[in-house]
Amino acid sequence: MITRRKLIAVVSVLVMSSSVNAQGWLGKLKDKAVEKVKEKVENRVENKAEDMINDKASGTKGKKSKDAVDAGSEAPSVSTSTDFKRGSIVMFEDDVKAERVGEFPSKWDLLEGAAEVKTLGGVKAIEVTNNGVITPLLKQQGAYLPEEFTIEYDFYYWNRKNDIGGNDLKLRLYNSADRTSAGGDISFELVHVVCDGTTHAYYLDNNSRSGDFEYSFGKSGWHHVALSFNKRALKVYFDGNRVVNLPNVKQPTWFGFQVPFDYHDLTFIRNVVLAKGAVELYDRNAQDISAVERAIQETGKFVTNNILFETGKATLKQESMAEIQKVADYMKKNPNVRFEVQGHTDNQGSDKINDPLSQQRAEAVVKALEDLGVDGFNLRAVGKGSHEPVADNNTVEGRAKNRRVVFVKR
Repeated sequence: MITRRKLIAVVSVLVMSSSVNAQGWLGKLKDKAVEKVKEKVENRVENKAEDMINDKASGTKGKKSKDAVDAGSEAPSVSTSTDFKRGSIVMFEDDVKAERVGEFPSKWDLLEGAAEVKTLGGVKAIEVTNNGVITPLLKQQGAYLPEEFTIEYDFYYWNRKNDIGGNDLKLRLYNSADRTSAGGDISFELVHVVCDGTTHAYYLDNNSRSGDFEYSFGKSGWHHVALSFNKRALKVYFDGNRVVNLPNVKQPTWFGFQVPFDYHDLTFIRNVVLAKGAVELYDRNAQDISAVERAIQETGKFVTNNILFETGKATLKQESMAEIQKVADYMKKNPNVRFEVQGHTDNQGSDKINDPLSQQRAEAVVKALEDLGVDGFNLRAVGKGSHEPVADNNTVEGRAKNRRVVFVKR
């Protein structure tokens, strides 16, 4: 390590030598030595400055883990599961696009306060105000949440309205039989920080248990929330990242959204989806088959976003085979079932490209099923292009939902 004192000493000696023979070989040697020393010092200073900047950004203040120091290398990255999958049978869905601005959203019921359809940046959304509580308007009375379900929605995060309190929007899972009142027992409550904050919270069993967790949404805009419940285990995901993982939660019976304050032009939700089905706790393979069975029995079709292709191609990605295996197992168990295999794309690109691409992708799925032992006579590939969207093609999330494969029983 070259210290400042050593640098001064070296430079001083070289300067003295140069005065004796400024034009000779010693002067040239001095120039090279000085240049080399300067280069080392400058590099060391630059590296130190870069470390300080990185430390400040990450909040580590130059500290390293013991393992990283012992290994003489950077600390390894840490990751967790991002295993969310929407349930296979959609029970309720509202993207708000068909609603009239200024009216109460037609697919919802109001238990307290007020709610209204507004536009935010040109996008329709539901605003809940005045200590409001809304719940999906379903014909089925009483409890409707199954043992396994998923809930998804988008909400708007404001990064600059830091003068507003933190507990702005709540997702509530109730466990009472009567859903006409917001005063029922609560199995789980998720509290969103809608404005300029990173600390979020959840509550269990009427606030008998609770927990805080940190997550930064970053820039203002729409963000996606997903919840999965299977018999007793509950998981929550923010923008695809799992943030809550609870092993034991009381079975909910219905759900709703609450805004506990009299805010206006602040709390907005859209793209709400309730679906039946989730990954089993233990016997995953059995669930994989039963997910197809239940979807066919109840709706006559199986819709999946888990069959993936390379961008702009009909080449299946390897991770798609687990989903295709579900269908293959079902068809071999039910050899008389025939499927129309539909390929759907988003609207990126022209119909001239998307129509044949969707056909080729459907054919690729049929070929994969045949390779797994399914009788090709029971399969027919049909390309739908981007003509039958199920979500907003103007958002990343919407386009991902529109890129799907649908198995329709014939």
